[in-house]
Amino acid sequence: MIYRVKHITEYRYSVPVSNSHHELHVLMRGSTRQRIRAESLTVEPWPAVRRDRFDWFGNRATHLAIHERHSELTVTAETELEVTAPPPLPSDGGPWEETRDWVRAAAEPEARAAFEWILRSPHVELSAAARDFAEPSFPAGRPLAEAARDLMTRIHEALVYDQTATDVSTSVDEVLRGGRGVCQDFAHVQIAGMRALGLPARYVSGYLVTAPEPGKPRLIGADASHAWVSVRSPAFGWLDLDPTNDVVPTDRHVVVAYGRDFDDVTPMRGVLLGGGRHQLHVSVDVEPVDESSFA
Repeated sequence: MIYRVKHITEYRYSVPVSNSHHELHVLMRGSTRQRIRAESLTVEPWPAVRRDRFDWFGNRATHLAIHERHSELTVTAETELEVTAPPPLPSDGGPWEETRDWVRAAAEPEARAAFEWILRSPHVELSAAARDFAEPSFPAGRPLAEAARDLMTRIHEALVYDQTATDVSTSVDEVLRGGRGVCQDFAHVQIAGMRALGLPARYVSGYLVTAPEPGKPRLIGADASHAWVSVRSPAFGWLDLDPTNDVVPTDRHVVVAYGRDFDDVTPMRGVLLGGGRHQLHVSVDVEPVDESSFA
């Protein structure tokens, strides 16, 4: 599939900002399954400084410094990319305990690299409640892929998607108690459960290509930022799982970045001088492109 993605972030400030610095994660990762064909990043007002780099996790990060006095800030990231479907879901991969023990032994470079994905992180504490929730999916000897997918389904069934129930500071334990949240909460719960069992798990940020209702036109801006998880196995590498929708991601999931949790891949954060109160508006549009136009 070929997609055009347009992600617009707009801030309006009640008091003019005289100086600001921002960190962005809006430029997409390239991979063997995701080839960037063209991209642009537009900022208004124009930044005095822009630095692009790769962060610790290999994500593309951008630093902006704006010294011009402004009451509005608009950041527009546009990308055209080609996405291929992942391989079929592994049928086995060995008992889940083999992955846990592989990471603990840290006897080879890949196992040592995976070790950081079992540690606590700012939004994913090592939660006893998350472990208790996850354990029924991981009986002794169950294949990792099967167990992780079962946990995904149980999270999907246990939590209600509710955009008003949580915010970025809501903990995993609070989400489990309340039974409600958004995609980042679903992802954090699954990551916490798997890490509590010693399994390497990471947070994936990106976009989910949504289809319009039958008989209705596709709505511009209807697509939204999304989050899902990956679990690491020495047998098959990283396996993506989307607990919000109870699906294994396909070529309709487009990756922007991954990290330990949401804090590592926040699309945009900053430090301002001035600004007062602000209004934020985010619009994401993911448009499939007719491949015949490239013939």
